[in-house]
Amino acid sequence: MLSKVSRNVFMFASKNKAMNKVAKKWGLKLGASQVVAGSTIEAAIATVLELNKKGLVCTLDHLGEFVSSREEALEATEYNMRTLEAIAESGVDSNLSVKLTQLGLDIDDTFCLGNVLRVVEAAKRTNNFVRIDMEDYSHCQKTLEILRELSKFYDNVGTVIQAYLFRSQQDMIDLRGKPLRLVKGAYKELPEVAFQDKKEVDENYFNLIKLHLLNGSYTAIATHDHEIISKVIAFVKEHEISSNQFEFQMLYGFRTDMQLQLVQEGYKMRVYVPFGDDWFGYYMRRLAERPQNVAFAFRGLFSK
Repeated sequence: MLSKVSRNVFMFASKNKAMNKVAKKWGLKLGASQVVAGSTIEAAIATVLELNKKGLVCTLDHLGEFVSSREEALEATEYNMRTLEAIAESGVDSNLSVKLTQLGLDIDDTFCLGNVLRVVEAAKRTNNFVRIDMEDYSHCQKTLEILRELSKFYDNVGTVIQAYLFRSQQDMIDLRGKPLRLVKGAYKELPEVAFQDKKEVDENYFNLIKLHLLNGSYTAIATHDHEIISKVIAFVKEHEISSNQFEFQMLYGFRTDMQLQLVQEGYKMRVYVPFGDDWFGYYMRRLAERPQNVAFAFRGLFSK
């Protein structure tokens, strides 16, 4: 009961604009610096370089979402393009992840499409890949529609499927052949659209992984769940699925020992590396996912 209450509190905080504004003034405190790789592109690139040295590949995410002005969306678009340029110039091994609400999805669909087109084109010029993060359910359909438009012209873009949504299996069938990141899901969704029971989410998650692997599509398996990871490893061995068809993904600052262990076992391991000063919403969702993550906050608080 307590964990459910704490999850609700953190999820509410993640969308609270007033709290987010105050958090920007704090800087990366309350433990956020353990899971966010600094405020600048330079700091993020330095982090990626260190991870690369350990055999880990990355995806960079300039934090920010639910933008409400065209000016902010255009600034975010330019910043993402500069991030791609920095990746190319530094030679680090990293993709880019973006959120469409940061690029103006809540303002105008066509405006947002134009912005993400610029980012994907910049990635194409620098021989890179853009992952469109999936946000809450209210943005799911529009995100998939934009992906379909982009896919008419570009093959260096993919998105994310969330296992807790009832619609996800059909979405995956429709997206057969597309490179997808599969996750359990981190937003609070209504029982009308999403599984609420952890066991059901876990079962659907593994079923989606198997479905995408068996249809020959590139599959990014994003989880910290060691039981799921073990089941995936057994499954790909049983079905003789090439290691070139999938990768594991985890968040920066979480289960670092397991990340390195998977690399040592010969698997591709990609670390999702968020950065920027708009860190509050991301951090609150990480705290909401698992009550034990609150320990990060206390360590951050008492280390200042």
